[in-house]
Amino acid sequence: MKRFACLSLAILMLPFAVTAQTTGNASQPSTQEVNAIYPEIETLYIDLHRSPELAFHEQKTAAKLAGLVKALGYEVTTGVGGTGVVAILKNGPGPTVMLRTEMDALPVQEKTGLPFASTVVFKRESGDSVSVAHACGHDLHMSSWYGTAKLMAENRQRWHGTLMLIGQPAEEIVEGAAAMLKDGLFTRFPKPDFALSLHDEASLPAGVIGFHPGFFRASSDTVDITVLGIGGHGAVPQDTVDPIVIAARIVLTLQTLISRETNPMDSGVITVGSIHGGTQHNIIPDQVKLQLTVRTFNPQNRKRLLASIERVAKAEAMAANAPHDPIVKVTLGTDAVYNDPQLTNRLAATLRKTLGPENVVEMPAKMTSEDFSQYGLAGVPAVLLHIGAVDPAKLAAAKQSGTILPGPHSPQWAPEREPTLKAAIKAETAILLDLFGSK
Repeated sequence: MKRFACLSLAILMLPFAVTAQTTGNASQPSTQEVNAIYPEIETLYIDLHRSPELAFHEQKTAAKLAGLVKALGYEVTTGVGGTGVVAILKNGPGPTVMLRTEMDALPVQEKTGLPFASTVVFKRESGDSVSVAHACGHDLHMSSWYGTAKLMAENRQRWHGTLMLIGQPAEEIVEGAAAMLKDGLFTRFPKPDFALSLHDEASLPAGVIGFHPGFFRASSDTVDITVLGIGGHGAVPQDTVDPIVIAARIVLTLQTLISRETNPMDSGVITVGSIHGGTQHNIIPDQVKLQLTVRTFNPQNRKRLLASIERVAKAEAMAANAPHDPIVKVTLGTDAVYNDPQLTNRLAATLRKTLGPENVVEMPAKMTSEDFSQYGLAGVPAVLLHIGAVDPAKLAAAKQSGTILPGPHSPQWAPEREPTLKAAIKAETAILLDLFGSK
């Protein structure tokens, strides 16, 4: 009798069990939902890839994104911080969550060989012309951003709160976030409770999410040094003070600021990316110009390195009996990206449930920079995640052979678009649904 009762109960419960398994977790986007919108997303990606625009010139890109999300029912404001887009979708009481994408491209000539490769050439204010390409993946970021916006708008019954979508200009020159904040991003519009962004990554297989709690991307500053000497004939150097020699000594001594003056536990980079001086073999010039990039995580280390660069430049000039101190111009760029640890770990847990634990990995911090840092410094718990964008087989073969594959900022960078876009949309949507909380 007991066996019969148990069997009857099991039969009665069977339809509910099957329903629960086939319906899935309501707080996660389904593969079917993502697949359904993918053709439209890929079309947008190809269109954006073909028509890149440089920092603070993203007028057509911004108008395109604004029109798309406005059609979904978002309240859209354009021209924020120059060309920035803010799209708000209010869906009852709850938290405000911000999802940012970047819109600008790079002054790079594309060499991917793709049938939809960029052929755009832009004439700068200075009069020179440069090729333009989405060599950093911002076209991929924008496309997944729109895909996520679409799923969130179509599934309002599954969440509550205010979704704040940001189309940010000028990330490549690390000025767009600050421009939008200065233009009232968090005063004219709701200040978010959380901020999220996703960036493509060349070291991970397509669709794999990389996360890193704490400092993740370095600060970025530039230094211009003009070494002043006494020019003259190359055959009589005793009658000159050679700025080329002084510049060479500066370049070498700068390396000791990292190797001998920085705690090995603190990361830092000083790279002299450009050195210009002289016009002819037998002429010693009267000046040489150097251009540096400086990367750090620790704010105190950042301040010390920038001051030490000037100290080294002046000391080398003094040692060579130069007539004047070098001119040292420091231009502050952006601060280090700090991923809120508690929020980062929460999002990683959500993504493991959505994408599978094998597709969510902790990755090391990077010395590259991102002005997404500004939103966190404005008092919002923020997380920047990375998503792999390389064919897994190619990545595995390259690691085995020691081959270096193209990455962001390379003329050959071409993300594996379908798996990366689909995973990005699924990841962003799952995170938003988790942060809003399911109804």
